[in-house]
Amino acid sequence: MRRLLVLAPLLLFISGCGLVQPSDDEATDAAREVAGRAGRLLYSQRPRTAEEVGRNASGVDGVEVMRLTGTSTHDGDGVVVVVRTTGSAYNGWIDVEEVTVRRCFTLRVSSRSEWDEAPRDVDCPDGSPLTFAPAPEPPELPYEELRAKLPRVPEGGRVDEAEVRRTLAALDLDPAIRTVVKATGGRVGVLLLGEGNGFDPTDCLLARVGPGSTEVWVPPRIQRMPGEGGCSIDNALNPQPAPH
Repeated sequence: MRRLLVLAPLLLFISGCGLVQPSDDEATDAAREVAGRAGRLLYSQRPRTAEEVGRNASGVDGVEVMRLTGTSTHDGDGVVVVVRTTGSAYNGWIDVEEVTVRRCFTLRVSSRSEWDEAPRDVDCPDGSPLTFAPAPEPPELPYEELRAKLPRVPEGGRVDEAEVRRTLAALDLDPAIRTVVKATGGRVGVLLLGEGNGFDPTDCLLARVGPGSTEVWVPPRIQRMPGEGGCSIDNALNPQPAPH
């Protein structure tokens, strides 16, 4: 017991001399972890403009975008983002007050970036954080109009692919909507595809015109995820089984 009483003042002395990690350093580590999380969320092999990268970074909780360098992720060294984050920590050796710091870090977003690339500490630029206009709303796919105007072919009849194409041309679709038409086995499939971001479900509309049946549908969400193949012309002609 006497030994513990002797050691206690020594421990307090050591902590006061800075041998115990200060709460300021721990708070900086916490701020760096926020920046690292933003870097992992920004990682993607999909080409993006600097504006898109900045907008996405500013949408991460606890992140402010202070500077953008570069034009796109697949040009030159890609896009370098300077972000400002906040970190907090307590130093139980000295006091019980919370220490909060604001620190800046650079994140490199390019086709050669690593998923867990470490943020680099930098001095914070002067000025206010950058602001970004909301991303443009994607064009709405014309479900009702497509269903109403696609040809109906009677049982035993023949589907005219050219007529289907004329129907689509008459819809005067937004140029951002990609259209694919394919005929096989006496049926004509249609795919209307919106622009995806590589992360969220793709916006698409499928249709199939055959003798005795004209169908228009939106695939289930899980099939519209990137890589699942739900938004494809093959899925229009030969639909995937419904997910359980």
